[in-house]
Order: sequence, then structure tokens, then C-alpha cells
Amino acid sequence: MMIRTLVIVFGLALIATPAMAQNAGPGSAIAFSGAIGLGLVVIGAAFGIGKLGAAAFESMARQPEVAGQLFTALIVAAALIEGFTFYAVYVCSTQNPWPVQ
Repeated sequence: MMIRTLVIVFGLALIATPAMAQNAGPGSAIAFSGAIGLGLVVIGAAFGIGKLGAAAFESMARQPEVAGQLFTALIVAAALIEGFTFYAVYVCSTQNPWPVQ
């Protein structure tokens, strides 16, 4: 497990090294890092809320008597995920590749 983690970290470092050496011109991959990060955040949040909803509704189907408590916990957890997502969207959107001149 540790060797796999080291291989992944070393591989990512090798991949990222040429990107870090580039100038942040309009055609470079660095200019679109905010857009790529934004897409990953939205995909991750959608996946997380989907899994959360699926697990909650499956639990409600198995034990209908605790459906109210599960629904409340579902709403709170989804709100926390959405709050983090909105913060990440703001951070990623501040990295505008086309600055106003």
C-alpha cells in the first residue's frame, strides 16, 4: 500500500513539473487551472450528494420509523457539502484566465 502511494505521488510530481515551469500565458494549461478545479469540485459534490441521498433513502426504506431523523441528517449533510462547494467555486472562479484590461 505504501509503495503504491509513493509511486502515485512520484508520478504526479513528474507530471506536474513541466506544467509548473511554463509561463502562465493565454495558451498554457495553467491558465485554465481554475476551470479544471471548478469542474472537479462540481463533479465531486454531485457524486457525494448522490451517494448521500441514495444511502439515506435506502435507510428510510429499511426503517420507515426513523425517516424523519434521517431526512433531517440528510438535509444538514447536503447543506454542508453545498456550502463547501460554493466556497470552492468562488475560489476557482477568482483564477480568471482572461483578466480585465
